[in-house]
Amino acid sequence: MIRELLDMSLCEVAQAIRRKRVSSLEVTRACIGRAKAVQPATNCFIAIEEEEALRAARAADRAVKRGARLGPLHGVPLAHKDMFYRAGRVCSGGSKILRDYRPAVTATVVERLAAAGALWLGRLNMAELAANPTGHNEHFGDCCNPWNPAHITGGSSSGSGAAVAARACYGALGSDTGGSVRLPAAANGVVGLKPTYGRVSRYGILPRVWSLDTVGSLTRTVGDCARLTAVIAGADPADP
Repeated sequence: MIRELLDMSLCEVAQAIRRKRVSSLEVTRACIGRAKAVQPATNCFIAIEEEEALRAARAADRAVKRGARLGPLHGVPLAHKDMFYRAGRVCSGGSKILRDYRPAVTATVVERLAAAGALWLGRLNMAELAANPTGHNEHFGDCCNPWNPAHITGGSSSGSGAAVAARACYGALGSDTGGSVRLPAAANGVVGLKPTYGRVSRYGILPRVWSLDTVGSLTRTVGDCARLTAVIAGADPADP
């Protein structure tokens, strides 16, 4: 049963939770177990936020039981490149310089994912300050390809590509300035999208190159990528 859960696509697991065929708690526990199992070989996580994810999953299941209106990602565990701000929560940007940095704002994309019902499973490894195309990181350790740990993941969204490919989460956000979503997608065999510049808000993310930065999705299928992108895309007055 656990393997069946982990092999579902994002859209499939969202539908299964909505139809009460599985619970968010079951799915989240499966992902946490898988994340812990693959972490020694891949080092795709900087932090697995287990207790918070389980609390959120229980709350998601209560919402299903009481017949609440459910978002398109309700109860689905996702994990993200460690550069998307959450007010008061650590966001390292893959750098020891920012190891304890706690931003005062929350990224628009994070707020939109939460509004859609997605769960936050953890912070994913990345090239330091999104500045490396291979996925190496001397501060948190290199991220390794789940298909062959001797191979690179591509970067800078290394953990995002590896975690999705390893079935540790159903989707992840990355950023792409010069290939940082597309390279990990290609190296790890997942779907990655660099959207049109300005299509997705950059407010509340670690900046790199003002005129090129984009936020993109990494998923298992094109349909999953479409759903995740639809949730985070759209105009944002906070993003100039």
